Amino acid sequence: QVQLVESGGGLVQAGGSLRLSCVASVASEIMFRLSTMGWYRQAPGKQRELVADITSSSITNYADSVKGRFTIPRDNAAKTVFLQMNSLKPDDTAVYYCHVRFGSDYWGQGTQVTVSS
Repeated sequence: QVQLVESGGGLVQAGGSLRLSCVASVASEIMFRLSTMGWYRQAPGKQRELVADITSSSITNYADSVKGRFTIPRDNAAKTVFLQMNSLKPDDTAVYYCHVRFGSDYWGQGTQVTVSS
């Protein structure tokens, strides 16, 4: 069984920063190390969308809307993936979810990010 626990959301003014964390409860560090970890978000009335992901080789992929503002580092020893969000905009307001696929898709419970103008 895989569990993902996100933290770090909150309320921030436009232009501010937040750092989200996602800790994966998996059988081993190797299992985490070999996985592609992703962050998704879902705003009210909108579909869930990919924000960023990072492969086992640390190749990263970002949505156009966050390029240059967000980064997705990972700490394999801690089985944790982060989402560093800078220069936040009101359009970034959403519930942010951590994701991994080990055969099946696993999602965290989500963490709310609210950016005020």
